[in-house]
Amino acid sequence: MTGATATEAVRELLLARIRDVPDYPKPGVVFKDITPLLADPVAFTALTGLFADQCVRYGATKVVGLEARGFILAAPVSVRAGLGFVPVRKAGKLPGATLGQAYELEYGTAEVEIHAEDLSADDRVMVIDDVLATGGTAHASLELIRRAGAQVAGVSVLMELGFLAGRARLETALAGAPLEAVITL
Repeated sequence: MTGATATEAVRELLLARIRDVPDYPKPGVVFKDITPLLADPVAFTALTGLFADQCVRYGATKVVGLEARGFILAAPVSVRAGLGFVPVRKAGKLPGATLGQAYELEYGTAEVEIHAEDLSADDRVMVIDDVLATGGTAHASLELIRRAGAQVAGVSVLMELGFLAGRARLETALAGAPLEAVITL
């Protein structure tokens, strides 16, 4: 398989390994559980390969993973692509000097942090996460990357929940960098 056929086959494989959990974490929500995908070495390897190819295509020098499932996806991508991995953590989880960025939630605010010295002006950073929903965490991470002096190479997610308009929220912050979703729901 080559080209679009291979990509569509991979999408179908990945989608088949994502389990819907109704009414979790609260009634009316359908949680997208990626643990069956992670447990399947063929599916997990295929996803890692897609993300690593995107890193190479967009000239990334570092990979940022967003807490917590983004860590699981981004770390093997960085190894496969031969790039450094930098975690974006919830506030208060990293020792030493950090840069923090607050962002709005549906009910309140949250903050994420990055080690100040992990990125430099020479870095082009690919942000990887499992889900793009409202875009709050991704937007905050883009701000952190730029505040650290680095450039954004792009954002790659396993799933985009299109009905929550996260892509629209990120348009300005992406400043022309690509946003790729393997699966759009």
